[in-house]
Amino acid sequence: MPEHTHTVGSRAYRFTDLKTLLARATPARAGDRLAGIAAASAEERVAAQMCLAELPLAQFLHETVIDYDQDDITRLFVARHDPVAFRPVAHLTVGDFRDWLLTYEADARALAALAPGLMPEMAAAVSKIMRIQDMVLVARKAHVTSRFRDTLGLPGRLATRLQPNHPTDDAKGIAASVIDGLLYGSGDAVIGINPASDNLERVIALNRMLSDIIERYAIPTQSCVLTHVSTTMQAMQAGAPVDLVFQSIGGSEATNRSFGVSLSMLAEARDMALALKRGSAGSDVMYFETGQGSALSANAHHGVDQQTLEARAYGVAREYAPLLVNSVVGFIGPEYLDGREIVRAGVEDHFCGKLLGVPMGVDVCYTNHADAAQDDMDTLLTLLGAAGVNYIMGVPGADDVMLNYQSTSFHDALYLRQLLGLKPAPEFEAWLEALGICRDGLRLAPAAEPHRLLALMERCPVTP
Repeated sequence: MPEHTHTVGSRAYRFTDLKTLLARATPARAGDRLAGIAAASAEERVAAQMCLAELPLAQFLHETVIDYDQDDITRLFVARHDPVAFRPVAHLTVGDFRDWLLTYEADARALAALAPGLMPEMAAAVSKIMRIQDMVLVARKAHVTSRFRDTLGLPGRLATRLQPNHPTDDAKGIAASVIDGLLYGSGDAVIGINPASDNLERVIALNRMLSDIIERYAIPTQSCVLTHVSTTMQAMQAGAPVDLVFQSIGGSEATNRSFGVSLSMLAEARDMALALKRGSAGSDVMYFETGQGSALSANAHHGVDQQTLEARAYGVAREYAPLLVNSVVGFIGPEYLDGREIVRAGVEDHFCGKLLGVPMGVDVCYTNHADAAQDDMDTLLTLLGAAGVNYIMGVPGADDVMLNYQSTSFHDALYLRQLLGLKPAPEFEAWLEALGICRDGLRLAPAAEPHRLLALMERCPVTP
């Protein structure tokens, strides 16, 4: 492999291979320091970034960060690369690519056409030499839509995942949170439960409960019980009304192995969900979550920095045409990111996912023991709204009592919609207005006015 070098003053910095160069060029990240791969000084980081800026994009087609023979994800990227889509930028360096992305010519159509030609490492590389405002601007230009019972990712729209988790999977508690979220206009991306256990009978019962609520009140949304993909496959085999198949994924074969999944298993699960034909607006049936640092936790990072591995996870997701992908960027803990790092990492993740053609959401969150504060999350939330994020989370009170972390509340989504003039998914917006919950897609009806949804629930009550 070629050695990459750059001189700063009288000192020459040498980077033995591409993965080392990428790691040293990464903005400060606690997880990379823990892994022993981060730049030793600010000067070394700048030298690596300057060296990276001069690197031809085509180099990523010839030098892999994880060996081709050791990693099925690397093999997937090589097999799926579209040289025709790549041709417009094939002659550029990473620095030139950044400059091109910021031009008027790099519009939504050009970015969509380019996405199949980009290796995930290219997206990671260019993000490392971009400011936050650069990534916000480019991500805002990229529109990635997906469909199941409604249409997500359209310009001027912001969806939410209604997340009604309960520490004991109590059906009445979950139902109360679902109703609360719907009355605040939340839930167009998905009504998604993280179950307290992977017990098959409980997973089936939760799927049936959510399906009943959606069908009973004709809600144009989808449900998901975020259990392991193997449990969801068993649930489908048992006749459960599964809308979306969920799985956490990573950017290396070894990381996915630690999650108990493989590329072939994901393909089989997708085929099973497609066969159910439960979507009305489209057939995007997969939901993936990712997070910087997961590969390091599994000792499966191969010396690659956590942000590059995160971009590789989006390359995996892209293979299965998902409805939803989101980075749970602050959830993994302070060993990997602090509050300031979470802000940049969340913008990076959204940018890289959008650039690769993935329908990106972000869980704006932090663990209770992280060195982060609500001001950090408000900053990231606002930046992502400006960047055109597809969806965020809607958690009662922003405090997930099952997963024990801080996320975004129903009110946070209302803030972002009001601030930036964003509306829910169009089908969901029409439903909210028909039931008197929202007006003009943005304003909640006055509290004194009885919602038609409540009247409907009185006639057809939820029966957990």
